[in-house]
Amino acid sequence: MVPVSRREVQSLVSQSALRPPASRSERLLALSSQAFDVLIIGGGITGCGIARDAALRGLRVALVEREDFASGTSSRSSRLVHGGVRYLEHGHLGLVFESSIERYRLLRLAPHLVRPLAFVWPVYKGARLKRWKLAAGLKLYDALALFRNVRNSRLLSPRHVTETFPGIRAEGLTGGARYYDAATDDARLTLANVLAASEAGAVILNHASVRALVMDNGKAQGATVVDMLTGQEHTVRARVVVSATGPWSDEIRRLDTQGGTPAVRGSKGVHIAVPHARLPTPPDTAITLLSPVDGRVMFILPAATHTIIGTTETATEAHPAEVRASVSDLDYLLASANGLFPEARLVREDVVSAWAGIRPLVASAYSGSGDANSASREHSIQSSPSGVLAISGGKLTTYRVMASDMVNAVEKALGMPHQKARTGSLPLPGGDFASFDAELAAARAEVGRDDVALHLVRAYGNRWRLPWALTRERPALAEPLAPGLPYLRAEAIHGVTHEFVHSLDDLLVRRLKLAFETRDLGRAAARIAAADMAPLLGWSPEDVERQLAEYSRHVERLFGIEPASR
Repeated sequence: MVPVSRREVQSLVSQSALRPPASRSERLLALSSQAFDVLIIGGGITGCGIARDAALRGLRVALVEREDFASGTSSRSSRLVHGGVRYLEHGHLGLVFESSIERYRLLRLAPHLVRPLAFVWPVYKGARLKRWKLAAGLKLYDALALFRNVRNSRLLSPRHVTETFPGIRAEGLTGGARYYDAATDDARLTLANVLAASEAGAVILNHASVRALVMDNGKAQGATVVDMLTGQEHTVRARVVVSATGPWSDEIRRLDTQGGTPAVRGSKGVHIAVPHARLPTPPDTAITLLSPVDGRVMFILPAATHTIIGTTETATEAHPAEVRASVSDLDYLLASANGLFPEARLVREDVVSAWAGIRPLVASAYSGSGDANSASREHSIQSSPSGVLAISGGKLTTYRVMASDMVNAVEKALGMPHQKARTGSLPLPGGDFASFDAELAAARAEVGRDDVALHLVRAYGNRWRLPWALTRERPALAEPLAPGLPYLRAEAIHGVTHEFVHSLDDLLVRRLKLAFETRDLGRAAARIAAADMAPLLGWSPEDVERQLAEYSRHVERLFGIEPASR
């Protein structure tokens, strides 16, 4: 493999149809030299959605993220945009209604990133959820979506269930139901909001940590920010400070307010990926099931060459940076899947990857029993004595509503007249096209490989031509980063030039899903990617080795399995 030189990349990028974002040094200068209306701390889906909304309303916006965009919960979810059918059981009708409306919007505004997904819910004799009760619940689910879902739900006979999933347990099967939600790439949905915010004028910086708040007469007027790549310190001034830090919310709170009870309680959710051959599912159909272990609602989801099983939901005190799956989590998920597919006989060795995220639930939303499973996903906005606005709770599907509510609060704090959010009607970057099938056909004709074409259109929408254009001048960039997967060398270069990639895990864990889909967690691909990224990021051969070592430590921390407790 011959790496691409910096000069070659600069020549290729100069021909790009989309101007790259400002360089990191230019953005750092802007952060320290400009005065902003709002500084947003946190680059998860909520913070990035706030940045986009605020920039589109004409506010001067800065956003800083300590690690990378979506590096926390926003890249470790079930990858669903859904109404939340299981929330009906706990009476959260308002949340289901709001989520269903947002699902409908995102299917239109980001058709490359959010796509319809059918769910089959099998029903068995003796289960706490009877077939008639499921039918009634799903009719309510359709109604709360104003009957504007992809299709309305319908009951299924046992034969229909077993024909859809041939290996499913037939004993005691009384039938089931099919309903519709949507699947997404959580990290790239977050990135799309980052790109949109940047293109609307926001100054965006990942790998930038807030060390202290800047106070003026007892009011927060910005923050001291450390560039994690150089160690340099910068002062960012803003009239309003917003904390959108999810599970880290109480850490930012401690910079502002001493003492007090926690505003956020963590709920750990674990997912595992197994080879599709070990647990086959149709590419467009998932399963909703009641776990035979404890009766919880969970999912079995199709994901390219793998099948995802999840999720657990347990209250946790673990630090968000250290949370990971445990052996008991794996055993629970495998037992739940084996209960539904007894012939699969899944064991720990079948697990390709396992990951855990923390849902930042509002502490007051927990039930009296402290049950994370029944805690509300409603969001909450609070203002501290120094004026820091903090948002907590919520869910991926409703991020746009959360962002709108927060920008409304920012406008109020600034004494500005209210403006209507524009995010409900503007497509996200890459989503402005008439037909997904037409985009896919165009990609197939040019790329020549169905799997690569599908990946490019799903990841980049109508911007798929940008990374692919790099391969015209250097055909070697069309080579895969990992055998059998559709990710290309060109995407490593495009990630650096157009998508704020500064490290190997930025690329292989979040811009692409490669680390989730290989047993070595992307280590072999990391060496290939590093060779192409090095000239752009100024890495020496010694730097490359350090980056590879850091990547290995990062994925071990993220995907490593905690041993069983003694």
